[in-house]
Parts: sequence; structure tokens; C-alpha cells
Amino acid sequence: MRKKVSVIILNWNGAAMLQRFLPSVVGRTNSELAEVVVADNGSTDESAEVVRKSFPRVKWIQLDRNYGFAEGYNKALEQIDTEYVMLLNSDVEVASGWIDTLVDYMDGHSDVAACQPKILSWHDRDRFEYAGAAGGFMDSLGYLFCRGRIFNVVERDEHQYDDVCPLFWASGASLLIRLDDYRNVGGLDGRFFAHQEEIDLCWRLRSRGRGIVCVPQSVVYHVGGATLGKENPRKTFLNFRNNLLMLYKNLPQGRLQIVMFLRFFLDYLAACMFLAKGETGSVKAVCRARKEFWRLWPSFRAAREENLRRATQKRISEQSCASVLWKYYVCKKKTYQQITTCRNH
Repeated sequence: MRKKVSVIILNWNGAAMLQRFLPSVVGRTNSELAEVVVADNGSTDESAEVVRKSFPRVKWIQLDRNYGFAEGYNKALEQIDTEYVMLLNSDVEVASGWIDTLVDYMDGHSDVAACQPKILSWHDRDRFEYAGAAGGFMDSLGYLFCRGRIFNVVERDEHQYDDVCPLFWASGASLLIRLDDYRNVGGLDGRFFAHQEEIDLCWRLRSRGRGIVCVPQSVVYHVGGATLGKENPRKTFLNFRNNLLMLYKNLPQGRLQIVMFLRFFLDYLAACMFLAKGETGSVKAVCRARKEFWRLWPSFRAAREENLRRATQKRISEQSCASVLWKYYVCKKKTYQQITTCRNH
């Protein structure tokens, strides 16, 4: 019987993660509704043996090398034909009924292309997890924030965000998306390699009139930072570079020059803040990210032209007109509720 959903876990040398977290995914995923798939990015550890011996129901897709998060999923999804795909990090524990709840919502809302569950911390299960929390947004200058997380301030889950909420972006740690929508907008941009590629994907979906939501009645627990720690210079480089590339790809022409002008100063201000904390690796990462952006941007011109041509909305309501940076550092607003409000979908 053909499944409706493919739960796809992208793996790279993550045998220990698979042993720890696959049991919850396999045990709490409705096998009549969904198949569980591990797509392997050319691992050299015992990942294949772990899955073959301990999880015989799990489908294995072997890729020939490490394509990174973005292109790895693109390659894996070429071999999938279900209606929905769930992109799930390997360091995620899921709660009972997690996938059924998301699919039920999507089945009843054809205007919605993708959704995420409430993402809580695996280490502190009453606190939101940094990478996604209860859904993501972007401010006027491209800075990202979540219901439940503003910069490094992560809130406790006191059920303050238990409403279904329209988003600017859903977290790639646990992202359910219609496969047709994924393919229609070109999938993840493999040139990003990793970090913020799902936000770029969601931006394309939203600009073309498709909805993104958080369905917090579904819950997962994410370790976070399992591949690259939050302060890792490589992660800093990818986040700064990819954020600039994403802005170039998607910002309307009238906003692009002013945002890039301001980001020049703000990015180097961030580098100065890293220097003040003695994080010289992150200082170098920011400078290298900006240099790499200027080297790469011409190769993204065609993607920008396509995005602007296919956009049906000049203004995306889930993108804040204000600066979250200003509200956080100057106005001392530290939570999502203090910064903005969320309309029900």
C-alpha cells in the first residue's frame, strides 16, 4: 500500500544519533500513514549497519557523497513519490501522534504548503528549542526570530504559543511540506550547503502565495547543534553568507539596496562584538562570509530574476516592518510577545 508521507532523515556519520533517536520516530510514526527513510550523505561510519540490523522497516537511500543538508535532501527527494515529505533532523525525538496531527491539518488547508510542529529542547523539555521553537519570522533587515526565541533568549513553554499561527518560515529540523510545492519552487538551494536554506525555500513559497504555519498540537524534541555547535565559526560563516545570499535572491528591488547598505555596517558591528568577546574565529568567519557573498552573488542573478518574476505578493504579512535588532538591544524587548503579536490562521 502506497504511503501518504515520507519521513526523511538525512544522515552523515550519525550512527550514534540514529541509535538514540530512530526508535521514537519508528515507534511513534503511524506506519499506515508514513514510511521512515534514512538518506545517507556518504557516511563512513557504521550508520548503514545500524539501520539494517536494528531498524529493518526503515528505507535506506544511499547517496554517493556528502552533498550537505540542502542538496542532500534534493537528491533524496528525487527518489520519493509520496504526497507529503517530512524533513526531520537525526537528533529529534518525536511525541505520539506527531505526524498524524500535522497531516490532518494539511489535508484540511489546501492553501498551506508546509508546516512545523512545536519544537522543544531535548535537554530541557519545558523550554523551546533555538532552531525553530514555535515558528519563524524575519524582520525588515533579514534578521530571524521565532515564537519562543529572540536571538539567544529562549523562552519556557508555558503554552503561550499553542495557537496555529501563520509563519514566514518553518524550521528545517522538522518540516512537513507537500512534495508538489517543494518541486514547484525548485526545492532547497544546494549552493547554500547548510543553514538558512529552508528559510529561502519558505520565502519562495510565501512570495508565491502559499502558506506556512506552525501546528503546536504536534510536538518534537530537538537536541540542536548536533552537527555544528552554535558558536562554531563554520556555522557563523554559513549563517552570515547564506543570509546575504537569501536577501539578494528574494528582496524586492526597492528594498535591496537599502537593506544591503545597512547590513554592511551591521555585519561588521557583529564582527566587532565577536572581537570584544575574544571570538576571533567568528570575526574571521563574518569577514569571509561577506567576501564570499560578493564573489557568489552574480551566479544567483538568474534565481533572483525568477523569484521576482514568479512572486504574486509584494508584501509578505509575516515579515516584520520593524527591526528586531532595535527592539531587542535598544527597547529591551526580549520575547516574541513583547516584540509583536501573531494572528490566528
